[in-house]
Amino acid sequence: MAELLLQTREVPFRKGVQAGVSIAIGYAPVALTFGLLAKTTGLSFIETVLMSMIVFAGASQYMALSLISLGTSTFEIIFTTFIVNIRHFLMSTALNEKAEDDRLMKKALYSFGITDESFSVIATKDGVQKTGFILGVNIIGYMSWVTFTALGFVVGANLPQVLQESMTVALYAMFIGLLVPSMKGSAKVVYLAAIAAGLNTIFTFTGALSTGWSIVIATLISSVLVEVIEGMKREDRQNEQ
Repeated sequence: MAELLLQTREVPFRKGVQAGVSIAIGYAPVALTFGLLAKTTGLSFIETVLMSMIVFAGASQYMALSLISLGTSTFEIIFTTFIVNIRHFLMSTALNEKAEDDRLMKKALYSFGITDESFSVIATKDGVQKTGFILGVNIIGYMSWVTFTALGFVVGANLPQVLQESMTVALYAMFIGLLVPSMKGSAKVVYLAAIAAGLNTIFTFTGALSTGWSIVIATLISSVLVEVIEGMKREDRQNEQ
């Protein structure tokens, strides 16, 4: 009976791991690149691996590298990361409705591992999801991210110094690669990016704000402006109807 109960508990976790394999494969090249770029930015091996272990947020980690290379303060980096990841409040709230009722500590454990990709896999499943399944999805992705981060750093450490220094350009290319597909699918994103870029340029060249705060304030202002404009457009359409 005890063996049967143990097997029953293991089934959701195993299914979660299986469902998360595609996520783990997708994380591999991104984490590998992050580890390589972290080496060229000047982080140590321990700092790089700990960032992936503790932060575990791809876009935020790449942004942190960019801010570190610009000499931004720790508080500005943390605050910027908070703004970038604020969507996790919504994802966690939605996921709470999909997850079985369990102890708070278990929920806190798997909440740490929620990413855009794992949320998509879990949220699209029918019915209430077991804690074991959610943990399985998260753990396989987490292990992939941390492992390939370390591997990327090791690979970067063995590159010629000239090539290591030139790799910093890849950091900006990565952000462009993330932005362009979104811009193609939404005019709203185009406006958001254009306004944020314009404001950041003004703040930076006038010296009104430091580099880190310039990015944060420009992002917040552009987000508010775009939402206000979109709201006005919706009201106009409703009035016309």
